Amino acid sequence: MRSHFNRSALVRQLAAWQGAPLCAPRQDVAERLANWLNVADAITLHAAHRSIPAVTLAKATPGADRGTVGNDVDLTAEHDQVRTTLAQSIRTRPFGQPLDAASDFPLYHQRYLDQQRRMELSIEALRAHVRQRLSQTSPRLAQLAALDAVLAHMLGGREQKLLASVPTFLKARFKDLHKSHASSPGSAWLETFEQDFQQALLAELDLRLQPIAGMIEAFAQETHEHA
Repeated sequence: MRSHFNRSALVRQLAAWQGAPLCAPRQDVAERLANWLNVADAITLHAAHRSIPAVTLAKATPGADRGTVGNDVDLTAEHDQVRTTLAQSIRTRPFGQPLDAASDFPLYHQRYLDQQRRMELSIEALRAHVRQRLSQTSPRLAQLAALDAVLAHMLGGREQKLLASVPTFLKARFKDLHKSHASSPGSAWLETFEQDFQQALLAELDLRLQPIAGMIEAFAQETHEHA
């Protein structure tokens, strides 16, 4: 866990732009997570840890088929559909966006912020839906859903603050590419930046989807065990 904690595709890409080696963290996941929490957070997490074992199944919605094989396929399909839709949006360039000026970064900055908002809205809705399905399936999955809700509430602000800093790295990358190709004709460097821009957003998309993918995997294991 020490060696892989900070090796998401997004972190690797940002580090590569800076030319910095990606060293393994000296702390494990729990220790690094503790640095994100203040005293109030720690109290909330402790209270949640004590109350979660008492979480029971939520009332199923009409027509819900709890604990059957195949439900995980439905959730996986929903996950894949959200990812596909967002990935297509990321790869679609705005009509009329200029690609011939060194002063175009504000356009990219706004485009990045717009994509982040799309991700937040779609992924938050999907995450809530997956938690609801888990809460109606088994006591263990209901407890996992409750824990995810607590962690999302506690860590969401810090996560958003960190992700909001990504455009700063993109701006530095933009300037570096422009500077290194200042004497070259054309704007091929902007095409390179466009590729980097899209890869950063796709890496952030996968990072944001990780908690959902983990819950769906747990859902699949639980339902197949009961089959």
